Amino acid sequence: MKRIRREHKVRAFHQAKWDEPVIFELHQAGERGVLPPEAEAGIAAAVGDGISAIPEGMRRTISPKLPEIGQAKVLRHYLRLSQETLGSDFNVEIGQGTCTMKYIPRVNEMLIRTDKVADLHPLQDESTVQGMLEIYHRMDLAMREISGLDAFSFQPSSGTQALFAMASIVRAYHEANGEGEQRDEIITTIFSHPSQAATAAVKGYKIITLYPDENGFPDIEKLKAVVSERTAGFVVANPEDTGIFNPRIKEFTDIVREAGGICYYDQANANGLLGIARAKEAGFDMCFFNLHKTFAAPHMCGGPATGALGVTEELKPFLPGPYVEKEGDRYTFRWDHDRSIGKVRSFHGVAQTVLRSYAWIRSLGAEGLEQVAKIAVLNNNYLYHKITKIRGASAPYVSGSRLEQVRYSWEQMTKETGVTTEDVQRRMCDFGLHYWTSHHPYIVKQPFTLEPTESYSKDDLDEYIAALEQISYEAYHTPGVVKVAPHASTVHRIDESSFDEPDKWCTSWRVYLRKTGQENE
Repeated sequence: MKRIRREHKVRAFHQAKWDEPVIFELHQAGERGVLPPEAEAGIAAAVGDGISAIPEGMRRTISPKLPEIGQAKVLRHYLRLSQETLGSDFNVEIGQGTCTMKYIPRVNEMLIRTDKVADLHPLQDESTVQGMLEIYHRMDLAMREISGLDAFSFQPSSGTQALFAMASIVRAYHEANGEGEQRDEIITTIFSHPSQAATAAVKGYKIITLYPDENGFPDIEKLKAVVSERTAGFVVANPEDTGIFNPRIKEFTDIVREAGGICYYDQANANGLLGIARAKEAGFDMCFFNLHKTFAAPHMCGGPATGALGVTEELKPFLPGPYVEKEGDRYTFRWDHDRSIGKVRSFHGVAQTVLRSYAWIRSLGAEGLEQVAKIAVLNNNYLYHKITKIRGASAPYVSGSRLEQVRYSWEQMTKETGVTTEDVQRRMCDFGLHYWTSHHPYIVKQPFTLEPTESYSKDDLDEYIAALEQISYEAYHTPGVVKVAPHASTVHRIDESSFDEPDKWCTSWRVYLRKTGQENE
């Protein structure tokens, strides 16, 4: 094995391992973390026992089986789990591929933890939350400027939910025009996110998928061949997950719109476009941004995320409601659009995430946002030119430069050594680095997808490159080291045999107890 030296930047890393049980297994009957005081007599007289006011049909007959654990044990449990994982606060997180893991300014985290935000309740009267409604409105105005569109809703709690909302708007729009049954096809591309096709399919649409031409661009001739009076809409990401930007995108949207379809834009990863290109000029009727990606709010295991959904004036009546508007010197929720698709989640969206992103935008300003895009593209192209020089690695399709990410390939290395991208993924754990392969199906063979964003320095990028160089060297000289990896991680090789067997899935502790016959113990 090649000797690892500090000047080569590859870290000697070993993951902490605690063999930590599930928190329910730490339960000890009678153990307590907090003992709340009894209600004072005056309070009890005013509100009663706190239960009688609840309708009988809504009351529990059996107390929830929550774990009873002391405070110290809870603290140790979660701290140990935090040491057994990787994340953007621990490592150079450029290997999350299409998920744009960037630095989250801690000052914004402090902001959303003040009692002025943390104690808000979504059922408060409008008059008591004017400050937060103003933030929603100001964020709406900022997103209009960034996209060129005319109105935004922050109700969707993820990019996928925003895609679902846009597919719902497409259906509602065509139904309002008497073409709901006729227009039953949505066109997308193979390198766009799988949620684009999935959400349209959930709305009942037939999905038509465009494959790339020899340069990796969606094939415009195939688009012309499938567009018809049955076309309801066209949904695409640009750049797609390969990092290739389609410079002819306006031709695509013109073709679809001339046929009567609606064009909607997946901008979950807009890191390379801020201040440079907008949805409006590309001919889109709708778009969404993931605030928890491009706009520096945390993913937090899928939530609390926000898919900011923007539309043209023509589609504004169909937005999920309510959304915030300014009336005179006050801010109010608008509920009165009878053509709205209705709510796509409870309440009004994640206020804390909207505030984080608003603070990030205000701190950078227009010039700062453009600088974010330029640095992200610069970082990505530095990575691109270094990785394509590593033995066995390549970046299929058009060459020269990419936008904010790249889908690379180890196909040559796999053919020459037998080491696969999944082997590399496991070996990267030994260096304390995350690495993502691709959405399925693997159109790019033996793929891996990297996105450095603007958050990482040249030293950070060099560390990641050095780890890939190390693994390539091992693959060609001592492939067994890679094929049995990881060697220094908490989890070695995951048993994936049950992934396609729903009868073996346990989505909660209660389900686990039921499926293992322990439910009544």
